[in-house]
Amino acid sequence: MSSAAHFGTVLTAMVTPFRPDGSVDLDGVQKVAKHLVDHGHDGLVISGTTGESATTTVVEDAETLAAVRDAVGDRVKIVAGVGTNDTRTSVELAEQAAKVGVDGLLLVTPYYNKPGPRGILEHFRTVASATDVPVMLYDVPGRTGSTIGFDTYREAITWDTVVAVKEATGDLARGTRLIDLGYSIYSGDDGLNLAWLAHGAVGVVSVVGHAAGDQLRALVDAVAAGDLATARQTYARMLPAIDAVMGVPNYGATTAKAALELLGVLDNRRVRQPLVALDEDEVAALREGLTAAGLL
Repeated sequence: MSSAAHFGTVLTAMVTPFRPDGSVDLDGVQKVAKHLVDHGHDGLVISGTTGESATTTVVEDAETLAAVRDAVGDRVKIVAGVGTNDTRTSVELAEQAAKVGVDGLLLVTPYYNKPGPRGILEHFRTVASATDVPVMLYDVPGRTGSTIGFDTYREAITWDTVVAVKEATGDLARGTRLIDLGYSIYSGDDGLNLAWLAHGAVGVVSVVGHAAGDQLRALVDAVAAGDLATARQTYARMLPAIDAVMGVPNYGATTAKAALELLGVLDNRRVRQPLVALDEDEVAALREGLTAAGLL
């Protein structure tokens, strides 16, 4: 059984700030990275779903990674999202991330074109073998339209670079079986963070962590210390924030950027279409949830 926290224990899938003209705001990127590192994080995921990777270019992803590395140095592990629905593009992203010097790659199941199990396996194999950087597979059927099969997991864990899974299926029993296969599990669902940690996850990859990094650190540390009573109390205090962040359509970049604006880390909540920024009523509801959780 694996219990190695290859990429740290408290990670957030970081937003990508934008300027008024829609270009990537690298100064904003660095502000967010420093904010997270100063609030409980020992890992950052760059250019994941919450980073709006579906609408950023290969060049922008490289610039964003370099900006984060310059901002935080070696204070945290940096994981680069390289998953797309085009294997060639994913290989290109993986190779450029390796050149930047990242600590890990996040590889989501190909979306939209919905390959079968053999296609998913070969996609993973091709990208994972393109570099020697450790890989975290990402299983999120609500966004990709397919679930990674257990046979695929059984094969992928035999490869040198594949070591972890970001789990967003909600299947705690299967997660336990993946741990038995040798995977390190990271919770990919803030609402299930406590449950995943109690089932043996080594850490979390969060969205709420944009606003609640210190609380996530307390939660992870309490579970690691075997203090489940404190962990439950910490989780319960976070629930209003979790509900608020996850309570709107297309939560993630939209809610995280609005939370950072409320916290004063960013001065805007711009996203790229087809996403649209939260309206004032949605921001008011988010503010209420963050306040109830003691974060504002």
